[in-house]
Amino acid sequence: MSNDTVQMTPEEKLKLITRNLQEVLGEEELKKLLAERDISLYWGTATTGKPHIAYYLAMTKIADFLRAGCHVKILLADIHAFLDNLKAPIELVKLRTQYYEHLIKCMLKSVGVPLEKLEFVVGSSYELTPEYTMDNYKLASIVSERDAKKAGAEVVKQSDSPPLSGLLYPGMQALDEHYLGVDAQFGGIDQRKIFTFAEKYLPILGYKKRIHMMNPMVPGLQGAKMSSSEPDSKIDMLDTKKSVTTKIKKAFCEEGNIETNGVLMFVKHVLFPISSLRDAKPEFVIKRPEKFGGNSVYNDYESLERDFADKQVHPDDLKSSVSSAINILLDPIREYFEQPEMQKLLAEA
Repeated sequence: MSNDTVQMTPEEKLKLITRNLQEVLGEEELKKLLAERDISLYWGTATTGKPHIAYYLAMTKIADFLRAGCHVKILLADIHAFLDNLKAPIELVKLRTQYYEHLIKCMLKSVGVPLEKLEFVVGSSYELTPEYTMDNYKLASIVSERDAKKAGAEVVKQSDSPPLSGLLYPGMQALDEHYLGVDAQFGGIDQRKIFTFAEKYLPILGYKKRIHMMNPMVPGLQGAKMSSSEPDSKIDMLDTKKSVTTKIKKAFCEEGNIETNGVLMFVKHVLFPISSLRDAKPEFVIKRPEKFGGNSVYNDYESLERDFADKQVHPDDLKSSVSSAINILLDPIREYFEQPEMQKLLAEA
């Protein structure tokens, strides 16, 4: 991976960093920095519920960033999780933070990402310092309630009588950019309002505006956003083979429908990118009995989408093939968490 990085031009690095992203805020600044040096960035996750398989979308981009020579920090946002989770005590959140770190490392290993190129940071290691706390108070003195609510609308849990903690969340995510010392933040497109909030308020505190890079959101199995709070919309990383197969079988996957099809989108945004990390030529196989034409091998998503739209690929065959691919992907993770110490952590977290 390092040899590839040495040989890349700034233009090649830009292409790799931005491929498959839905939006980049600050692309001109990104180009400018890449012409001078490699960039640093962070991706954060609040350690609340159980991570689901859509996390692989972020993992494949992290692999791209590393290959492009970026220094990547992964923020395990335990304080954010405590603020947003509403019910979980901080002790439980800390156990979940351990679980998340083990799981994310396992996911990255499973797609061939070298962990020595990553830095894992736990939020509470710096978010409780006097300096950070004072900056949080400074933000509280200049940010309106309206702006704070608007920024967190798609990320922070909503309720009829929300606690004050939800208003602190966007400001802390903005401050993280400065305290982690990065050039950019990476996240899903659902983070966009928090990103623009950070671009507005960090300069007021005297800190530089960062670059923001956004992944598309993977649709859930029932068509909406894949979410930890909607069990039937997602596949958990430790779901059994039977559970994976059952959830995929139940998924909305209308014949010929390429617009609202969570199964097809999962192939596009997760399985094809993972395949391209493992092999020079990406590949996805639709498995069929010989009497129905036998297997079909696809080396790009567009060909699969075209055949599905033309009803050359049946939904049942797509579902079966996706189930098989997911179970192969999850097997080493399931095995890792069968260890006694991991079983103990799972029971406590």
